[in-house]
Amino acid sequence: MTFHLVVMLNLFAQTGRDEFKAISIDKTPEHVQPMTGIVFWDGQYQNLIRESTSLEYSYMLYSDVVKEKDVYDWSVVEEKLNDIVSRNHQAVFRFRFTYVGKETAVPDYIKALPDYHETEGTSEGRKTWFPDWTNQELKDFTLQFYSRFAEKYDNDPRIVFLETGFGLWAEYHIYDGPFELGVTFPSKEFQTAFFHHLDTTFEQLPFMISIDAASDKYSPFSEDPELLNIHFGLFDDSFMHEEFGEPGEYNTESWNFFDRNRFKLSPAGGEFSYYTDYDQQHVLDYPDGPYGKPFEYFARDFHITFIIGNDQALYQTPERIKKASMATGYLFKISSFLSKQDSSLVTVKNVGVAPVYYDAYVAVDGVRSPVSLKLLEPGDSVLCPVSAGGDNPVLTIESDRILENQEIEFLGTENHTGIINPHIKPRFELYPNPVVKGEEVFVKTSDNTGKRLSVIDLKGKVAFTKNFNNQTSFKTGTLKKGIYIVLIEDSLNRYSRKLIIN
Repeated sequence: MTFHLVVMLNLFAQTGRDEFKAISIDKTPEHVQPMTGIVFWDGQYQNLIRESTSLEYSYMLYSDVVKEKDVYDWSVVEEKLNDIVSRNHQAVFRFRFTYVGKETAVPDYIKALPDYHETEGTSEGRKTWFPDWTNQELKDFTLQFYSRFAEKYDNDPRIVFLETGFGLWAEYHIYDGPFELGVTFPSKEFQTAFFHHLDTTFEQLPFMISIDAASDKYSPFSEDPELLNIHFGLFDDSFMHEEFGEPGEYNTESWNFFDRNRFKLSPAGGEFSYYTDYDQQHVLDYPDGPYGKPFEYFARDFHITFIIGNDQALYQTPERIKKASMATGYLFKISSFLSKQDSSLVTVKNVGVAPVYYDAYVAVDGVRSPVSLKLLEPGDSVLCPVSAGGDNPVLTIESDRILENQEIEFLGTENHTGIINPHIKPRFELYPNPVVKGEEVFVKTSDNTGKRLSVIDLKGKVAFTKNFNNQTSFKTGTLKKGIYIVLIEDSLNRYSRKLIIN
């Protein structure tokens, strides 16, 4: 805690809390919060889903920026950013060298070097070119590129997340094609230098790598666990495929390798699975999702801030896409607002699924608190003193990392967490209990969202399941006498009660 804040709190304490007046705020977020949500490719379906997201995604090519040694032309990046901003959105970029069916994005001056030799191979049945990672100039250029990029864009609010990596689509694998470590894929030694370089180069802009970097086939993390201490985020390019989230499943174990608490410091994101057409068509179905659980469940479980869903406008309504977007990232609740003539005390709780990864401040009549909401964890609260107040103070949340026409909304003091609150479980009434075999059991919950009810015996066998909203019932005629577990699952929670059948 800074000296300034300590002095401020002491002054508030000396004047006495009884002088403060409780301010009531009736306010509910109506839009997707900045820097969160379902992400579409730049310009895609914007007439349909402009209000359903706050972010747009684009692959970027190194060779579009650099054609001659040490000569950087950012015009392509500027045009892309300005186009995205024209729709009041911010950018997520991923620079890549390799793409199935295409030539590499290695700058032409490197390709012209006599000691640079690319590999021509086949990937997914298409002719594909792979960089020559034996070449020192390519390695030097890659490090230099991110230094120059950080110099220009580290503090630019038009871009909020940067994805990077190597291999096909920069997704940290060559699962189909001529993989050779140190040749078609960077050596582990260079990768180690690369991660340390990015760690010291970017001060504000979070960079993210694919969860496939958990593989010791491709990356140095298993051999050098200290690399895991570097603050980088994760993206998963096959989020919510059929087996996703199950213990021992590849994606889940890859997330686990990097530590599921990584979200506390760095963002988690990705892309909906393309394993099957069914995955894309049903990934945002509600309340059952494609395989029994909705996106909201996984957004909470993996603390997702954004996810690429570029095909979802083909299968879902703008309203559903917007609702799913609003289930990602941070969401602030004003728990208490106390104000007097020259000062205020504001308590803010994060009731979302992830922190905000840039500084954001409570402001009263335009005067900011010295306390930042950056990295406030889901479920946690913070007291924000402000040197402004009065009888009718206006409270806002401000950030220098959002666009001029964007707004960080919040739930007011009078509003329940109606969009998402992953930390408060709804009441669950089960009656009568115990019950005589053959009688009817009634279930009632405290909210009206979609849920699944399961009755399970003590050996773990599911007797039956059914979907319902806030209340339902079932008969026990087909169940044997004994003890059962009644399990209720919704998009945010999993909770249970014992049921005794006599």
